[in-house]
Amino acid sequence: MLRIGVIGQSGSISSEVYSLAEQVGKEIATRGAILLTGGTTGVMEAVSKGAKEAGGLVVGILPGDHPDTANRYVDIPITTGLSFDYRSLILVHSSDALIMVGGENGTLGELSIAYLNCKPVVVIEPSGGWAARLRTVAYEGSYLDTRRTVKLDFAQTACEALDIILARVDQCAKNEGESGSK
Repeated sequence: MLRIGVIGQSGSISSEVYSLAEQVGKEIATRGAILLTGGTTGVMEAVSKGAKEAGGLVVGILPGDHPDTANRYVDIPITTGLSFDYRSLILVHSSDALIMVGGENGTLGELSIAYLNCKPVVVIEPSGGWAARLRTVAYEGSYLDTRRTVKLDFAQTACEALDIILARVDQCAKNEGESGSK
């Protein structure tokens, strides 16, 4: 099963961002993918709620050693014994692709990890935070630096984000198949 990670800020978020994140979770679940998040509050809770209510599987990659820090919608809490920033490494490396909803500095760090590891990322621009500003500071509007490691995609809705993610993952699989058969 496809594993889609969602990155975004923890803590208090606006009702608009909460609703958008919930919709992202629902789209992930209805399209048969597994949701991975940092497992705690804010965007992570909202997206987990959406996926859970749509019958999806929700995995929380948690900082620390306590599974009870997971939000109530997490089916599988994975404790890492690590701080937030190191937990993010596990989240990104465990995901086939990622969706960015809003985001502050921690989310920006997760985005950078994804970029350095050639993970497809779709940024939902109307969600605010870094997601709303990223295109204006990105190199050529789509990259984090001149190496052009992996193109960032931008979406306006949860549905559009999932359409892009599924197309990107499918294209990556085709490219790997072609390079493996040579």
